[in-house]
Amino acid sequence: MQMDAFRASLNQAAPPAELPAALAALWWDAKGEWARAHELVDSLETPEGMAVHAYLHRKEGAASNADYWYRRAGRRFHRPALEAEWAALVEGLAP
Repeated sequence: MQMDAFRASLNQAAPPAELPAALAALWWDAKGEWARAHELVDSLETPEGMAVHAYLHRKEGAASNADYWYRRAGRRFHRPALEAEWAALVEGLAP
């Protein structure tokens, strides 16, 4: 799914069924449903899930918790703009 299609799917009531959990979490986050997004990645033990988990905690304002998840995901905390990080995660996770 390309970024344009992903963004267009935000007009729907639910994410497309084929989205993996980490990408579905970003979908819910874009809809303003942080808690729902967090539920999807809270116990997801994949590098992708942990990267989204880190992003969500960063967005929440919990920098130390975000740092923890970035390390678990094998990523450095570069602190780009949240929208840029969201877009990079979507592009990196889109099948």
